[in-house]
Amino acid sequence: ENLHANIGVGHVRYSTAGASTRENAQPLVLNYIKGTLALAHNGNLINAPELREELAYSGAIFQTTIDSEVIAYHIARERVRSKTAEEAVARAMQKIKGAYSLVIMSPRKLMGARDPQGFRPLCIGKRGNAYVLASETCALDTIGAEFVRDVLPGEIVTITQEGIKSDTRLCQKQQTAHCVFEYIYFARPDSVIDGVSVYHSRLMAGRYLAMDSPVDADIVVGVPESGNAAALGYSLQSGIPYGTAFVKNGYVGRTFIKPTQKEGESSVKIKLSVLESVVKGKRIVLVDDSIVRGTTISNLITMLRKAGATEVHVRISSPPFLYPCYFGTDVPSNKQLIASSHSTEEIRQQIGADSLGYMPIEELPNMVGDLPICRACFDSHYPMEVPKQDISALLES
Repeated sequence: ENLHANIGVGHVRYSTAGASTRENAQPLVLNYIKGTLALAHNGNLINAPELREELAYSGAIFQTTIDSEVIAYHIARERVRSKTAEEAVARAMQKIKGAYSLVIMSPRKLMGARDPQGFRPLCIGKRGNAYVLASETCALDTIGAEFVRDVLPGEIVTITQEGIKSDTRLCQKQQTAHCVFEYIYFARPDSVIDGVSVYHSRLMAGRYLAMDSPVDADIVVGVPESGNAAALGYSLQSGIPYGTAFVKNGYVGRTFIKPTQKEGESSVKIKLSVLESVVKGKRIVLVDDSIVRGTTISNLITMLRKAGATEVHVRISSPPFLYPCYFGTDVPSNKQLIASSHSTEEIRQQIGADSLGYMPIEELPNMVGDLPICRACFDSHYPMEVPKQDISALLES
């Protein structure tokens, strides 16, 4: 109510490359010779350390440790020698590599840009005469805006008082590679990304999981929230009744992204509690979207057994996480990935499950139809050459 203007840009995402500190909060705002530039970024650049060093040696002073500042600097520098802000964005996009969905605000324009692979989502909405750019369609629903379309991989859209324009010169230069983890975990189930319903993709994942890893049990339960739709799919396919075993505290953040293992473990107990009347004396199929470190699922199994579950069979609606992600999934090193150093049987023993089954990697395309996906965290087939070392560590140094 205190803001009287016709353009705004905001950001609600935690940092991946660079620590979650106040100075790293977005949107980033630069004041330079052409006015003010505000930028919000979802994704990770893979060449940020080299670009940062190059800028630093030419006199740039950095206020943050995030790769988004490198993007903002490059756009500002290109703007000085470009006729328009969108031309500056296009020039900067030819230098930066990796995953980026951007919302950029200049004094008279709002721009959206998506990397040529389309790793991270970005869509356009409209409410009355106002255009909206957002990562997910659920954000449009929240404010009563109508979904117009997705921003194309490589596209730059510019919104001014005259309306909306599109620059597709960088589109289709490379094969697209949409992050499959958006559908497995990140996105909200009521979103539709690149024409694919997130809820439907999770439901299908559960169905294929039931076909590939059947088990005799009394009830199928999901780990809230991202495991619920897959659990329902498993139930529908297997005929085992679906139930709710966990009650979620809605005031606690995500445990997947807690900086330390200990923080992740303690927040699981604050975040979820078990409905004893549902699980007591039952053989449980526990469906979750992924196992990263293994600590969260281990705690949940312990909680179910304490509540009287006689068997706990874990089913995971994604393949084993084996390789680091360089594009913003916040899995920076193999050391944190339990599946990269343990067999399925070793993981089963470590987490305390009666059985453990993953979705076979061959079934992943069935989740998302014919959408070209990046699944490098499962098979190491990165859609571009990736750095030899951890990007986060390089940026912090």
